[in-house]
Amino acid sequence: MGQGSGGAGLAALRKPVVLVGMMGAGKTAVGTALARLLGVPFLDSDEEIVKAAQMSIPEIFERDGEPFFRARETEVIGRLLADRPAVISTGGGAFMAPVNRELIAARGVSVWLKADLELLWQRVRHKNTRPLLRTPDPKGTLAGLLAQREPVYALAQLAVEAEPKLSIEQMAQKVAGALQAQPGVIGEA
Repeated sequence: MGQGSGGAGLAALRKPVVLVGMMGAGKTAVGTALARLLGVPFLDSDEEIVKAAQMSIPEIFERDGEPFFRARETEVIGRLLADRPAVISTGGGAFMAPVNRELIAARGVSVWLKADLELLWQRVRHKNTRPLLRTPDPKGTLAGLLAQREPVYALAQLAVEAEPKLSIEQMAQKVAGALQAQPGVIGEA
């Protein structure tokens, strides 16, 4: 088939790419641009949960609790991974569950969008859609979550550093480059 390198002429994505990382790391924005670049669907596990439950994530947390939400999240991730190759964005806590890490490792490739506290805070501080940040000290809560989650995110197969000066498209290109360097992810169809 083709040469498999360069811009829109990227060869076929052979397995799902699962973006993991903190809220505000850019999983949805970069994931959407990456999917466009690779010519595959973009799927968001949180959006799929909202569709299935017909209520927002804060409402699910409020009504059914976090354990219920996490169980639905695992079901949705499993379903999305079983479909054709796509770029899948997951909620910030999804990768924390060993069952989700195992599912992703077995069927796809995990990419940690790594961002520092200041960049994350700049991106999430004006949003009230983050149930875990509804605390008296949201930045302190975010810092604690980041410290707790970073060692687990580091288990992802790839890590791509978010840079404030890069546009969404440039970040998508950076992730695509990391994927191309990973054997068996992008190749001949």
